[in-house]
Amino acid sequence: MVEARQLPRRANPRLWLAGGWLLAVLMAAIFAPLVAPHDPLAQDLMLERLPPFWVTGAEPGYWLGTDSLGRDLLSRLIYGGRIAFAVAFAAAIAACLTGSALGLVAGYFGGWADRIVSRIVDIWMAFPPVLFAILLVAVLGTGLSSVIIAIAVIDWTRFCRVVRAEAMSQARMDYVENARIAGFSRIDVMLREVLPNVLPTIVALLSLEMGIAVIVEAILSFVNLSISTDDPTWGGMIAEGRLSIHQAWWVLVFPLIMLILTVLSFSQFGEGLKSRFDPVLR
Repeated sequence: MVEARQLPRRANPRLWLAGGWLLAVLMAAIFAPLVAPHDPLAQDLMLERLPPFWVTGAEPGYWLGTDSLGRDLLSRLIYGGRIAFAVAFAAAIAACLTGSALGLVAGYFGGWADRIVSRIVDIWMAFPPVLFAILLVAVLGTGLSSVIIAIAVIDWTRFCRVVRAEAMSQARMDYVENARIAGFSRIDVMLREVLPNVLPTIVALLSLEMGIAVIVEAILSFVNLSISTDDPTWGGMIAEGRLSIHQAWWVLVFPLIMLILTVLSFSQFGEGLKSRFDPVLR
């Protein structure tokens, strides 16, 4: 009898492409003082609205051109990545821990725990998320910590709903009943049996949430409710570029490209991780 051999898994191109982009942007943000060619806050009105290097009239050293105040666009994009990734990691992890814990308890134990958590989630989701974020930031005051708190307070429900459904499905599996028969307590079964099978979904959702956090921060900075307007943010750069789109299209286009590619990479990276490590898909 010939034994079946497991075929080697092929490399997932979207996982590597998305991960490569995110790693490149993250490394550039971390080492921004070494990578950025200019001070992102330095202004020189003699160099205002210089075009990118391939357009006639470009100035050497200003690869992506300058904005209406003569600030280097590439340097501002790199430093803006610091704000984007700080919000993405901090807000997404806070929302993940809160929502996943509540969803796991509600889905596995059910009963009154599920009813209480579900009612809280229903009430929370009755508020429009973006307007709720703007309201929270307006109450808490502008600043990086306020943006992170606002996103975490709003988006924990996303994790709670998904993890609850996954935990509820896993709780009906035979392996859970076998673990109970073996003498494990319900807490042990939840943490040692159910949680590892729900973890791939949590990881994929966490990556997706990081992309959403980047978008929300960009929206808040677009309306001047994020950090100080002097500090470079992608949303603030988009807001500025919108005013000069006919004179300097690059001021709007390059931040939009960075925002779209980063959010798309977070989404594809999460899906790639799930397809690679999810035991069901394997």
